[in-house]
Amino acid sequence: MHTLIRQATVVDGAEGRRYVADVLVEGATIAAIGSIAEPADRVIDADGLVLSPGFIDMHAHSDLQILLDPEHLAKISQGCTSEVLGQDGLSYAPVDDDALVMLRRKLTGWNTDPGPEPFTWRSVAQYLDRLDSGIDGRGIAGNAAYLVPHGVVRALVLGWDDVPASAADIAAMQEIVRTAMGEGAVGLSAGLTYTPGMYAGSDELLALCRTVGELGGFFAPHHRSYGRGALEAYAEMIDLTTRAGCPLHLSHATMNFGPNKGRAGELLTLLDDAIAGGADISLDTYPYLPGATTLSAVLPSWSSAGGTEATLRRLHDPSALARIREDLEITGSDGCHGVTAEWDTIEISGVAHPELGGTVGRTVAQIAATRGQDPFDTFIDILVRDELGTGMLQHVGHEGNVQAIMAHPRHTGGSDGLLVGAKPHPRAWGTFPRYLGHYCRDLGLFSLEECVGHLTGRAATRLRLRDRGYVRTGYAADLVLFDPTTVADTATFADPKQQAVGIPYVFVNGELAMDDGRRTAATAGRALRRRDGGGVS
Repeated sequence: MHTLIRQATVVDGAEGRRYVADVLVEGATIAAIGSIAEPADRVIDADGLVLSPGFIDMHAHSDLQILLDPEHLAKISQGCTSEVLGQDGLSYAPVDDDALVMLRRKLTGWNTDPGPEPFTWRSVAQYLDRLDSGIDGRGIAGNAAYLVPHGVVRALVLGWDDVPASAADIAAMQEIVRTAMGEGAVGLSAGLTYTPGMYAGSDELLALCRTVGELGGFFAPHHRSYGRGALEAYAEMIDLTTRAGCPLHLSHATMNFGPNKGRAGELLTLLDDAIAGGADISLDTYPYLPGATTLSAVLPSWSSAGGTEATLRRLHDPSALARIREDLEITGSDGCHGVTAEWDTIEISGVAHPELGGTVGRTVAQIAATRGQDPFDTFIDILVRDELGTGMLQHVGHEGNVQAIMAHPRHTGGSDGLLVGAKPHPRAWGTFPRYLGHYCRDLGLFSLEECVGHLTGRAATRLRLRDRGYVRTGYAADLVLFDPTTVADTATFADPKQQAVGIPYVFVNGELAMDDGRRTAATAGRALRRRDGGGVS
């Protein structure tokens, strides 16, 4: 199949000047760029449209949905052709049978629990093979790379409790990471405000980062605090990876909550000083103010030890509840980033049990007021009745911080998008067009060339992609055609599952996945694996 894209304005991902050219797609690759006269099976008139590389989501939570929903419209419709899965130290490979049972329950608020049938894999290699084939043999909509999730690695060696790692335990974890990266994982993620990852000490993380660095991967931590101790938490990750000789990619690099308002400059100074000293650092952000995760994430870590059943038992224990209340409302919970819970900022975004559907779209404070109930009691009641399967939005961001951080020269785009729940965060559907429309075109925060570079070439460089992230001859034909004058996100917090406008054409490995604004049946995506030498293809 030959597709000729005629007279496109090419913004190639390298952040140089745009230019006008024809681009020929032959099979899965870009065959030629220039003035092309040869015949083609399909000609697309791109006059007035920008042709860019496909966008790369550096922080995605599509680990199951990319398999369960072959259309994957949320990502494909916004031009996202590659995603990085296995985030925040929690995902579904490598696992054993016991860990999988625990993870299916623990991650219900992120991915739902589809039952045991889809989980035919246990190793990273088997998971990546499953991505290649898809659930029904059709493949997947876009490409996906995978990070080894530290929390799962720790659970395989030490279980789910707060247990210090011995030298032998750390060596066992290193071997799991080494095997997973040999099977194609591109690095290591961590969730250091989630159990069991938060129980890891510096020695454990340092040893694992050394292994990752030796193998050409990178470390992508959700670090220990995005709230009261945010700057200290960032500094810990910089120091740790510098000593380990491992590249650092900061996940959803925000400065949220009241104590951090107006303090983005302090973070940027910390990063710039480290980079000037030779540190290899990149970061991703989403272009919105609220965060999103599971409602149970705000619980203090001690109350979440041992997994779902142990947590639920504590939520029925009066003495444990009294201690949880003190942590959440007086002391500041480590699960809530060291700050006290503000119930009017915590909005329910999705529930596992349909009878709780009336809570979705309302804050804990609003639900409590309707019930004539104390907000803490409402919070506990929802967690118990939903068996910890509840999703939430947390309205704790600051626009000045968001804009300052996204303008950093090492910045990339990451949606952190959860695709399940009745009202998920709109970033799952709108991240990339929001960068292009609101922040680039409307606010002029950066040029179009720079904006595309944030979303493509910079991410490809961090991932060490051998043939993606740029519009170049011989590269994979992951391409987006968009109208720079109209591209925009339409997803809102009230109505989040809405397709962007101004993105009529999206190619994944040379196949049209979006054609004149409509999703085709194409599922041409595949797993992107780390290869010998560290490159990813």
